[in-house]
Amino acid sequence: VDPTAGLGKVVYFDFDSFVIKDEFRPVVDGHARLLTGNAGRRMVVEGHTDERGSTEYNLALGQKRAESVVKALTLLGAKPEQLEAVSYGEERPADEGHDEAAWGKNRRAELKDR
Repeated sequence: VDPTAGLGKVVYFDFDSFVIKDEFRPVVDGHARLLTGNAGRRMVVEGHTDERGSTEYNLALGQKRAESVVKALTLLGAKPEQLEAVSYGEERPADEGHDEAAWGKNRRAELKDR
């Protein structure tokens, strides 16, 4: 049985922001419980951005998004060695479109088991 089944694995962000919105707190809380309950569990948090902004800027913003999720997880009891923050910037869009709907899907951090 997958303990993450039914647990969201993506946190979406507002434009130019790396603040975790209240609606995604349950995602973070759920993963924190899994990590604190199993010291051997590891996750990578991938930060992503939409296509607007320079490559360098988006890599930095993606990193800030990943790190904000990692920080929230550690504040909830996960150990830093269980987590890794990685940024892909705009390089791996979830949606290839060029409008607000697509950009909204691309401004995200994905939580993945490692």
